Amino acid sequence: MSTHRPEILVFDVNETVLDIRALEPLFLRLFGRPDAMREWYAQLILHSQSLTLAGSYVPLSTLGGGILRMLGDAHGVPITDDDAEALRHATAALPAHPDVRPGLSRLRAAGFRLVTLTNSAPEPSGSPLERAGIADLFEQQFSVDAVRRFKPAPETYRLVADALAVPLHALCLVAAHIWDTIGAKRLGCQAALVLRPGNAVLPCVGVPQPDWVVSDFMALADRLCAMPERTGSAKS
Repeated sequence: MSTHRPEILVFDVNETVLDIRALEPLFLRLFGRPDAMREWYAQLILHSQSLTLAGSYVPLSTLGGGILRMLGDAHGVPITDDDAEALRHATAALPAHPDVRPGLSRLRAAGFRLVTLTNSAPEPSGSPLERAGIADLFEQQFSVDAVRRFKPAPETYRLVADALAVPLHALCLVAAHIWDTIGAKRLGCQAALVLRPGNAVLPCVGVPQPDWVVSDFMALADRLCAMPERTGSAKS
């Protein structure tokens, strides 16, 4: 359990803030089963991390289209250019989870600074947070595209700390993915795991554990707002 109230909350975007279950109808149409979306998403995370370990990088949306075609080949399902484009448009227009706005509004009112850190690259047409109608809740939006490495590479979390001119221990990553919280914890950040459907704690000795495990953003606000404020600044 954490011993101090975090100063800056860094929110993962895909699945944590935005609901990727909105992609299920597309995968039902293509593969005949909505849970094919989960297979695609798991492969997307696996191969994004593999690219980072190998020293390569392509934008996440480009990789996502390639993973869709790879799964199509593996399952004998033809994937067209239109299918890949439909996936790109759908991932750029994901809705926010219903608890996001009320939870974030409460955290902002309590004095927390809120930013995002996403594996997705910026797009000229605007961010998914803008399309979901929640961009106004965040102070800044950060993308790993700036360092051309995917989370949980250390450079991604340092990107946020450096840009905000704060030490890493001033940050608390909020994510639905234990692999993301592991990366943040290893650098000295705090971390909160939000148990979105299909996600859970990894009970394994030697694995850095999140400081908070919550069901949704309202529960996160309950936990964090109950903590006493620190007297020092983020730069101290």
